[in-house]
Amino acid sequence: MRTFLAASLPPSAIILAVVIVVLVFSLILVFLSRYRRCPSDKVMVIYGKVKPNKDGSPRSANCIHGGAAFIMPVIQAYEYLDLTPMSISVDLKNALSRQNIRIDVPARFTVGISTEPGTMQNAAERLLGLKLTEIQELAKDIIFGQMRLIIATMDIEEINTDRDKFLSAVSSCVESELRKIGLRLINVNVTDISDESGYIEALGKEAAAKAINEARIQVAERNREGSIGEANAMRDQRVSVAAANATAVDGENKSKANIAQSDATRREQEAEALRRAVTAEKLNEAEAQKQAYIAQQEAEKARAARELATQQADIIVDAQIEKEKKVLEAEAEAEQIRRKAQGEADAIFAKMEAQGRGMQEILQKQAQGFAELVKAAGGSADSAVQLLLTDKIEELVKIQVEAVKNLNIDKITVWDSMNGEGGTPTTANFLSGMMKSIPPLSETFKMAGLKIPEFLGTEADAPAAPKE
Repeated sequence: MRTFLAASLPPSAIILAVVIVVLVFSLILVFLSRYRRCPSDKVMVIYGKVKPNKDGSPRSANCIHGGAAFIMPVIQAYEYLDLTPMSISVDLKNALSRQNIRIDVPARFTVGISTEPGTMQNAAERLLGLKLTEIQELAKDIIFGQMRLIIATMDIEEINTDRDKFLSAVSSCVESELRKIGLRLINVNVTDISDESGYIEALGKEAAAKAINEARIQVAERNREGSIGEANAMRDQRVSVAAANATAVDGENKSKANIAQSDATRREQEAEALRRAVTAEKLNEAEAQKQAYIAQQEAEKARAARELATQQADIIVDAQIEKEKKVLEAEAEAEQIRRKAQGEADAIFAKMEAQGRGMQEILQKQAQGFAELVKAAGGSADSAVQLLLTDKIEELVKIQVEAVKNLNIDKITVWDSMNGEGGTPTTANFLSGMMKSIPPLSETFKMAGLKIPEFLGTEADAPAAPKE
């Protein structure tokens, strides 16, 4: 069907269909090639013709983090900003403090491109296309300037002792400036602070000496308090020990008398308890033996009954199971045989019934057709038969020709001396003889018990008998 439709379509329609298919496939490939997904460690910046902000103001680029977008061909392009943190070493030297003392503040800053919407827009406008080293140098210049500004507003004592305040001020100022170019501050670590004049070192020595002196004074005061407390404690200890000894002796005597009285009472009670316990024990042993004998007798009777029931159950149940199994197998086999015989009988009946209906239908159709043929021949059955034979002449001739056609002659050798009878070559006589071996059409009609119609010609005279 498809081949017929393709053949019936004009070439221009086929070419147009092919062009449409190619265009659709090309558009799909272009769409797939321009659809970009943004990795989690990058920011995708789409620039060119982009949508404006919500307030209607123009926007130079569209920044996407953790998503995907379709890049319009020709009018849009895209690049990536790497979110990998950058470690920047800032060795600030000769920074002037509020006391006009120059100090050195070595520090290490960790920064990276921010993922906040407004800050990402700043990064797209100011950092897109820059190399990593260029971004680091730009951030380093900003950090240098802000650190000098912060140190100029603080005393050395604040910078040296209150590191949290210094780091908080540095983080606040540096963070606000880095946001302007699209960066954010991740971590600040100040390693050490020093100055050329030795002021910080002197402050350290002064603080150390002060701490040592205060510690020595506190140690002496604690030693004095300890000696006084020790003497008072020894005095109280001796008074308390003497009073405790007197009370202990009096208590000891009373305790001994109470112990003796208690021992006598205890012995009497133990003797009475021992008598009652021995009597009760003997009675309980006798009762226990009696109950044990009775329980053992009952257990033996129950065991005998159980053994008998077990043996009977094993024999009877096995026999019953075997009987039911054989009955079910016999019924199943009989049912299978019945169903198989019923199925075979139904199949044979259906087959014979279908064959009978088909034969009946064929004969009815043939009878109807022959009746119509006789009616068309004017009611003459012979004329109808003549019409049928006339319609089958082509097939009869074809069958006669096939009789010779299917002869399998492997090899024929004809010695032709060109002296054939009547001047005809021997080869021609051979082929003519083969064709004469096909019975004439009149003979075919005779074999069928019919007479050839006159409009097909008359029967040729029989050949003369050969002379002796």
